[in-house]
Amino acid sequence: MNIIVIGASGTIGRAVVEELGARHDIIEVGRTSGKHQVDITDIAGVRNLFERVGKADGVVVTAGDLHFGPLSDMTPAQFGIGLQHKLMGQVNVALAAQHYLNEGGSITLTSGIVGDEPIRFGVNATTVNAAVEGFARAAALELPRGLRINVVNPSVLKESMDAYGPYFHGFEPVPARRVALAYVKSVDGLQTGKVIRVW
Repeated sequence: MNIIVIGASGTIGRAVVEELGARHDIIEVGRTSGKHQVDITDIAGVRNLFERVGKADGVVVTAGDLHFGPLSDMTPAQFGIGLQHKLMGQVNVALAAQHYLNEGGSITLTSGIVGDEPIRFGVNATTVNAAVEGFARAAALELPRGLRINVVNPSVLKESMDAYGPYFHGFEPVPARRVALAYVKSVDGLQTGKVIRVW
């Protein structure tokens, strides 16, 4: 199968490419790197990506920015970072993918543990992650042609603890390779409308 991985150069993305690449042809997409580039906040650009790539059997999104900071001085622009990037960016991919993927294809999005377990300075992340999961559960009811959609919800990554560890005291980090297996389950499995937690 041909699988598009958006965010292929990130920590999770690289692990997903390695795991899925053992059985599938991977089309690597980055924001500024890789054979193909796309800004997922731009729906026209997302549609253009699918036009350039051609028919595929699945798309995985491991990209999406969030804002971490105190609620007391958060601005609408800061809150909008997560809404425009991680939420609407992934929604844009799903909206476009339903018209381009082969019959029975899969869409796999990414949320995160703070959607269920809020943390200090994580209001934006909690809101966005919960919304991504709500979107997927509802979209699964309406997708045409046997298309499936799931969300992978990982805990903080072991590989990211240097950068994000101070936000995640008391959380058990998980290795990217273990998280990647959840994307394999979504792509190669049969489930739809599911949140696959890796905690």
